[in-house]
Amino acid sequence: MENDISINIKKVMIVFLLCFISIISYITYFELFKAQDIAKSQYNKRLWAIRNEVLRGTIYDRNMKPLTKSDRVNTETQKREYTGGALFAHALGYVDIKYGMTGLENTYDPDLMHAQSQSLIEYIKNKGKAEEKIGRNLKTTLDYNVQKTAFDMLGDNRGAVVALNPKTGEVLALVSKPSFDPNDLANSWADLNKEGSNRPLLNRATSGLYPPGSTFKTVTSVSALENIKGITTRRFEDKGKIYFNNKYSLNNFGGEVLGNIGFKEAYYESSNAFFGTIGMELGNDKLKETAEKFYFNKNIPSEGLVIENSKFPKVPKTEPGNIAQTAIGQGADLATPMEMALVASTIANDGVMMRPSLVKEVIDPKGNLVRSIEPQILSNVTSKDNAAIMKDYMRAVVTNGTGGNAEVPGIKVAGKTGTADHNDEPNSIPHSWFIGFAPYDNPQIAVAVIVEDGGQGGIAAAKIAGQVMKSALKK
Repeated sequence: MENDISINIKKVMIVFLLCFISIISYITYFELFKAQDIAKSQYNKRLWAIRNEVLRGTIYDRNMKPLTKSDRVNTETQKREYTGGALFAHALGYVDIKYGMTGLENTYDPDLMHAQSQSLIEYIKNKGKAEEKIGRNLKTTLDYNVQKTAFDMLGDNRGAVVALNPKTGEVLALVSKPSFDPNDLANSWADLNKEGSNRPLLNRATSGLYPPGSTFKTVTSVSALENIKGITTRRFEDKGKIYFNNKYSLNNFGGEVLGNIGFKEAYYESSNAFFGTIGMELGNDKLKETAEKFYFNKNIPSEGLVIENSKFPKVPKTEPGNIAQTAIGQGADLATPMEMALVASTIANDGVMMRPSLVKEVIDPKGNLVRSIEPQILSNVTSKDNAAIMKDYMRAVVTNGTGGNAEVPGIKVAGKTGTADHNDEPNSIPHSWFIGFAPYDNPQIAVAVIVEDGGQGGIAAAKIAGQVMKSALKK
């Protein structure tokens, strides 16, 4: 009997011991791994109280035009105003005690709410009064005029515009539509989130995933230059379509038959038959390798941006039709406008991809530089010689091919159009794409434009891109 009691006591003690170890382990895990995350959470009310003690820093465009403004309401609250309203909503994000933080407001929150301690000398000068705590300011890479042009030109269409400096990676414009007014979240939140609202809170420029259509032929062309000997001198008989397994076919847009063409003409006329054939010759492995050099299937390092991964699929050799589709930017290809802007930027910058950046400098309230963000090379994607060939081909798209609507008087524009099917409905309207850069001889801006359900890329998207480049290059 005593032995039974002793055994039971031991069992109870073991259970208590295991519970104790579990509790201690959880507390240790919580303190080491979770406590900091909770403390820093944008929904931590205590942190909001601390945040509101500091008048939030101002966000400026590249020319120091203020894009935000903060006013003290009382000792516990402040009002954050976005001077451009919907114009910069997706680039800057918002900060709100009820709805949280997004965009630059979230990424740079530690700087914007950072207050420098008042020195003893300053305290004496202020006759014993504590001065207002003010956060650091951000000087962004954005150009107000380029942003406004992109915003206005996109009009009431759904879509996005991204403009970069190809030499530095600086983001000159980042527009997503439909947009929203971050000054009026309380009154519009329900409408912004309701079903069928066209998702205005989604940043289509960095998180929208679309079939890139024929703009992807730029990537396929680089892969061909790197892997197919003599591709620039090869001739091809374009009959308007190619067949797979004597059953399926891939057609040129509108059934156009281009006849005997070379690589350059196939590019500026956007021959699906040519590039589908080249894609099958390259094979999925080589195409995927080149796409990944352009950062498909990879995280894109950036400054002040959160960029969704673009996707290029793995396709079995037994599916030549799907391989051909991926070579023309269809099939399972998906890309963000930021990704395609980086493709254009890489060609413009002699094959070198720069890290995209939305911030130039962090500045204290007295105007002193805290730190600057220097341009960084992400990757040497392709050779300077291959980039030069592609620059020539992209110039021909605008002068001789499908991209004439992007031309700007007095500026040599280069680019590539894209008309991207995105569903199987027989009468559906494709997305309209354009990627490009200017001036041709010394590129200062690279762009990507998508107009959802916009039709041919050489019409809607090309016109927008031309005006955005004109705005950026206007003296």
